[in-house]
Amino acid sequence: MLQTSCGERPDPTETSRHGEYDGSVERVVVLALDGVYPFELGIPNRVFGSAEGRYEILTCTVDGRPVRSSSDFSITVEHGPEVLSTADTVVIPPFALSQISADLPEAVTAALRAIRPDARIVSICTGAFVLAAAGMLAGRRATTHWQLASLFRKMFPDVDLDADVLFVDEDSLLTSAGAASGVDVCLHLVRKDHGSELANRVARSCVVPPWRDGGQAQYIEQPVPEPSTAGTAATRQWALERLGEPLTLADLAAHARMSLRTFARRFNDEVGMSPGRWLIQQRVVRARQLLEASDLPVDQIAGEVGFATGTSLRQHLHAAIGVSPQAYRRTFQAARQS
Repeated sequence: MLQTSCGERPDPTETSRHGEYDGSVERVVVLALDGVYPFELGIPNRVFGSAEGRYEILTCTVDGRPVRSSSDFSITVEHGPEVLSTADTVVIPPFALSQISADLPEAVTAALRAIRPDARIVSICTGAFVLAAAGMLAGRRATTHWQLASLFRKMFPDVDLDADVLFVDEDSLLTSAGAASGVDVCLHLVRKDHGSELANRVARSCVVPPWRDGGQAQYIEQPVPEPSTAGTAATRQWALERLGEPLTLADLAAHARMSLRTFARRFNDEVGMSPGRWLIQQRVVRARQLLEASDLPVDQIAGEVGFATGTSLRQHLHAAIGVSPQAYRRTFQAARQS
């Protein structure tokens, strides 16, 4: 088993890339393995390539030769493994299930060794199996496609697998769930690197939502509701327009014209989390937008988004992204004023 590690990336609040944009370009290298899924292979180029010149995207294979895709064609790339040593971020897209193994081919092991210790590594779907087989995820939280969760846990019991989320950010190591969750994690990185405004523009360019509520739980196979069954989408929209109000579960259920128990169950089925947790998530998202785009005091922002006090906002923001409102605001203030 290859044992490798990723170095700590600089504190985003202390680097120019998170403040005023200094014109630097981050190199993203996509490693296409045998049996690669064509859709996911193209996600990094589509998302990062829409970020107004902030990223350079290269695609390579472990030997520079074409690789078979999971479809009925092969893919020819311009680069071999030598470009991995120049990458700021490496993305490993998924590959066919027949290629999954606890033992990595020597060529893959050699390619991974070429990655710089301070580079960021991102996996999509089955790409997490590569990182786990390389020993990179031992003792860490990670995710992969929900359908593969049992197999992953059996093969890599030393990894803290969370099959309910769309992606996991462990600083220099990021893992994402199946297929389109690759879009989610790439947008997350654009947001993390350059702020919500650019990430939102990228999302609009790609015709995708800038942030998807909930996790994989909402996509796990389950009985389809009867056509006459009412959903909770209208109530979620109603709540988003009233985040500053002290909304309760009873308020939400009443708007949806459901009992508390029915509403809570249906909400969780559709969104993948409880109504209370979803409300907190939405309030944090709105607070982040106000911190980036306004000079409102923290206590006032807390009231605008429905937190009782500034202390409550600080606690929830720190739990969500690990920084205080003041630190978060400093991160993006220069970018907003430039």
